[in-house]
Amino acid sequence: MQDTIFLLAGHPVALLHLLFAAGGFVLGLVIAGGLGRGGTRARIAAETLAADQAAEVERRLAEIGRLQAETTGRMQTMAEVFGSRQVDLARSLTERLDGLGARIGHSLTDTGRATAESLTTLAERLAVIDRAQRGIADLSGEMLELKSILANKQARGAFGQGRMEAIVADALPAGAYEFQATLTTGVRPDCLVHLPGAEAALAIDAKFPLEGWSALREAVDAEARERAMREFRRDVIRHVVDVRDKYLVPGETHDVAFLFVPSEAIFADLHEQFADVVQRAHRARVVIVSPSLLLLAIQLVQSIGRDREIRSQAHVIQREVGALADDVARLGERVAKLQAHFGQATRDLDQLALSADKVVRRAARIEALDLDAEPPARLAGE
Repeated sequence: MQDTIFLLAGHPVALLHLLFAAGGFVLGLVIAGGLGRGGTRARIAAETLAADQAAEVERRLAEIGRLQAETTGRMQTMAEVFGSRQVDLARSLTERLDGLGARIGHSLTDTGRATAESLTTLAERLAVIDRAQRGIADLSGEMLELKSILANKQARGAFGQGRMEAIVADALPAGAYEFQATLTTGVRPDCLVHLPGAEAALAIDAKFPLEGWSALREAVDAEARERAMREFRRDVIRHVVDVRDKYLVPGETHDVAFLFVPSEAIFADLHEQFADVVQRAHRARVVIVSPSLLLLAIQLVQSIGRDREIRSQAHVIQREVGALADDVARLGERVAKLQAHFGQATRDLDQLALSADKVVRRAARIEALDLDAEPPARLAGE
């Protein structure tokens, strides 16, 4: 009864509203009839009209009821269709969601595995980077320590002295060198290397001046660089002269001395930018050597000493070789005699084998009781 049948001016009209309207219309007719009692025809006409209208209302109400029933049936059919489609849609959505969930699960599993592998690889690389960083940090610390050593003159001298002593001690035997030995002039070179077959020793100085080189490396403009180059050239030449005057002692040291540079980089810069200083040092009979050149020189000294020792022992080697040749000759004679003895023993063994064979044959004939047979001819040598 409250269902909307149609819209009137935008407002919904229900069946109950129509019934109220029809009742009000009939009531108005009845009232109008009561007011006009005086006209019978009017009343009859009104009653007839009211009856027709009531019948029309009932017919329309019946039509509305039928339409409402049809609408209800259609709504139920649509509800059933919508319900079945909703079930199908829910089932399809469930299947698709299940498939999507499975794919997402596999994808997440693969992604998690790939992520774990990537994290493992990243952790390994981070470990390598961490080790490299620690190595860099250690190297930086060593460089700072080296810088502090080079900045301190006494520490720098100890550093150069330590490198030089390590090279000499590793390459030469204990009696072939002396550290901090005192010459007859009272001077104490850093090292004296005793050359084979020579009374004079080779002097090595390890106190190379590095103040000017450090200032040259720290120069920020051309003027400061030029000033540092002048100071470095002056310091090196002054030190070369000191080495020549102190360590070249006639009859006691060799006529050439070594000035040890504890760094290959400084040695390369010195030969590249200060070739005149190197030439002046050569004229002063002072050879500037790097760690690799010092090692090469020490190995050369060691080789010379070994060759001299071999030459000094050549007559001993010849005497021993002659005695060895005599021993080999005697050994050959004794081998020949032993071979002759073995040959005689081999022949005796052959004769013994022949006699044993004859004994076996005779024993076989005796065992066969072949006593009537003529005695066989004696073989030669029986």
